[in-house]
Amino acid sequence: MTTASQRIPIGLKIAYTIFMAIFIPSYWASYGPTNFLYFCDVALFVTLIALWRESAALASAAAVGILIPQILWAVDFGLRVIDLAPTGMTAYMFDSNIAAFYRGLSFFHGWLPFLLIYMVWRLGYDKLGLLIWTITAEILLLISYFFLPAPPGPLRIAGQTNPPVNVNYVYGLSDAAPQTWMPETAWLAVLMIGLPILIYWPTHRVLKKWRSSTA
Repeated sequence: MTTASQRIPIGLKIAYTIFMAIFIPSYWASYGPTNFLYFCDVALFVTLIALWRESAALASAAAVGILIPQILWAVDFGLRVIDLAPTGMTAYMFDSNIAAFYRGLSFFHGWLPFLLIYMVWRLGYDKLGLLIWTITAEILLLISYFFLPAPPGPLRIAGQTNPPVNVNYVYGLSDAAPQTWMPETAWLAVLMIGLPILIYWPTHRVLKKWRSSTA
């Protein structure tokens, strides 16, 4: 049910909240709290707030940050099903050593971008989303580099079976070892400069133009 003052159906809000109520304790128990510093996980929390507040700015921020990466995740997963996956991005989804329950929860990578597109359609696009996400991402990159484990990292921390390493890929694209193409700080700089220019800004432009044409 949606009223004139409520642009997002209450059923969707409740369903998403139930998912988060399952997701948070489950991932905390297995991966620990630092797992929630991944861009995609932060986007989940931003989306939760955006849903209940019906905030165009927060919905836009999450969309700017994760639409391209998560659509790539969905494409990689689909291609991996037929053994044509171009990257190792979704290899863990086919790893029988990881419980099916956790892999099932991880399907949020596939449906979250479509939820955000729907939210931007319903709420409109707010250009503040670019600024909000860019600042958030820069802070997360710095935290990930200076305070979280580099690959390969410890196998277990305080009972957590899968503590995350190389959060937000601040040490390279592999969780097995840091990249060796350039100094570590140079790689960090590439991310901090490249993500806003190559990912966030183009997404911002597309969403802004799309909502301007459909408003």
